[in-house]
Order: sequence, then C-alpha cells, then structure tokens
Amino acid sequence: MGPKSVDILLIEDNPDHVELILKALRDNNVLNEVHVVSDGEEALEFLYQRGKYMEAPRPGLILLDIRLPGMDGIEFLRQIKADPKLKLLPVVVLSTSEEKKDIMGCYGCGANSYIVKPVGFEEFSKVIKDLKLYWLVVNSLPITKEP
Repeated sequence: MGPKSVDILLIEDNPDHVELILKALRDNNVLNEVHVVSDGEEALEFLYQRGKYMEAPRPGLILLDIRLPGMDGIEFLRQIKADPKLKLLPVVVLSTSEEKKDIMGCYGCGANSYIVKPVGFEEFSKVIKDLKLYWLVVNSLPITKEP
C-alpha cells in the first residue's frame, strides 16, 4: 500500500515553519502536491476556487496551524465544517500550542487530529512520517472532486 495521490493544503503563516514542514515531507518521501497559504481567508479562497485560485484542485488533506493572522484556524475550521461541500475534508491541526482550550476548541469545531509541533527537526520529522503513514497510506480519505 503506497501513499495516496491527493493534494495537501498547508495553512501556515510562519515561513520558517512552512520550510520545516515541506522539508520533513520531502525527507519522508511525501510526493503529494502541497499548496501553501498563509491564513484562513486565503485558504477559503483556495477551497472555493476564487480569485487567483480559480484553478485550484480540491485537497484531500488540510494541514492547519491555528495561530494565524486575521481569521484564525479555529474560525476557519468552524466555517468549512459548516459547509456541506467541505465538511468531509480531513483537517490535521499542527500547532505549537499545548493548551487544553486550543485542543478542545479544534476538536469541538471538527478537527480530525491535533498534533503539537515538536521543537527539534528530528522529532518533527518523525511526526511527519507518522502523519504520512496514517493519513496518506493507512486511512481512507473521503476525496471529493467537486468545488
């Protein structure tokens, strides 16, 4: 069983974290196309194929930071999980926050998983490897092609 060919939408505003996540994905042989946006509003533009994202593909997996400028990750979750066309998209929260209110808030809004970003690259790379194995190899994703 190999990785599923689905696009990944990474919602992360910190360029250093984006670089770290992309490197960890590459180092763990995740060859899926990764699209990066920096906040919740831009992510909604991507998902609804508006503006510069008119040709954006429907991702099969969303990796979401919750500490974002403008619309934060929890509000983004609330909005997509309220939309019948988007609510089935799996969302894995990747956050530096270990606060119970953040974890409970994300799950309460429909997050499928919550992962605290480890500080060191080796630990982070292992988390990405485990994420890949579960979400892109073992798990059956509810992939929808319609916008």
